[in-house]
Amino acid sequence: MADRFDGIEVFVQAAQAGSFVVAAERLKLSRSAVGKVIARLEQRLGVRLFQRTTRRQSLTEDGQAFYERCVRALGELEAAEAALDGGRSEPRGRLRVSMPVLFGRYCVAPLLRELAEAHPQLQVDLSFSDRLVDMIDEGFDLAIRLGPLDDSASFVARPLSRQGVGICASPAYLAAHGTPRAAEDYLGHAAITYARNGQELPWTVAAEDGSLRELRLGGRLRMDDLQAIADAARAGAGLALLPCWLMAPYIRSGELALVMDSRQVQGADIHAVWPRSRHLPSKTRAAIDALVAGVPRAMGAEGTGVMPCLPRAPAAPRASRAPGAVATV
Repeated sequence: MADRFDGIEVFVQAAQAGSFVVAAERLKLSRSAVGKVIARLEQRLGVRLFQRTTRRQSLTEDGQAFYERCVRALGELEAAEAALDGGRSEPRGRLRVSMPVLFGRYCVAPLLRELAEAHPQLQVDLSFSDRLVDMIDEGFDLAIRLGPLDDSASFVARPLSRQGVGICASPAYLAAHGTPRAAEDYLGHAAITYARNGQELPWTVAAEDGSLRELRLGGRLRMDDLQAIADAARAGAGLALLPCWLMAPYIRSGELALVMDSRQVQGADIHAVWPRSRHLPSKTRAAIDALVAGVPRAMGAEGTGVMPCLPRAPAAPRASRAPGAVATV
């Protein structure tokens, strides 16, 4: 019976990746090892599972049919394991979490480190990246997402907090160039803006009539690292939009001065996101609970007056959601 399961996991990974090389990287095997496993599986089944080219492997008709049944069978095994895991009080196993670089470093990693210290049988792997990872393809159990979520029926999301942001600059810059008061006053000011993949993110602020207005200042300094933006602002390079939790120490020390706080600048919702499944493993549940309790505290957002840049109150939950949207719990 055991022989019948040999190679199934490798086959499924290769089918999902569309490449033996990528599958080998995910499984921490050599490409030749993956190829040999697939060849033995094809020989045992008596069918060709992949059409091979020099760059890519695609499933044959028999391979596609076999893949669909293997995925269902593995899903049942995972559900059975999760059902057993759900009865354990002690989180255990390997937990892979993806998170934005700076927010993860300051507001998430310390909480999950504490979780790992409290549960000796839990192994926590943290990945820091500002790109939007493919959780299923890259094997993550949990991801921290800032900003709006894409609609997907494949994931569940839990709100953690709201990231308040504000606009700031060094006192020397403001003394030389003046302090903008209204949205119109920002035109002509130097700005240090956040840009990812060449796309500059606009600043959304409240106009005098209460409506929201996007500011696209076209800053000559564009960076994809928040700490570098904060450092440039402290050096007097211009106005910067920063999260309150990052800005607050510099406001307190006098290195930065607050120009517009989070009651006037639109922030971003923060969610924990994980693949939808029939059963939530205890390791994932423990991490989500730790983040729900700890992220607001790590951001200094538990009460008013804690930070110079006051966080907005979370938006009221909507009564319904569009079909196929990410579920929130």
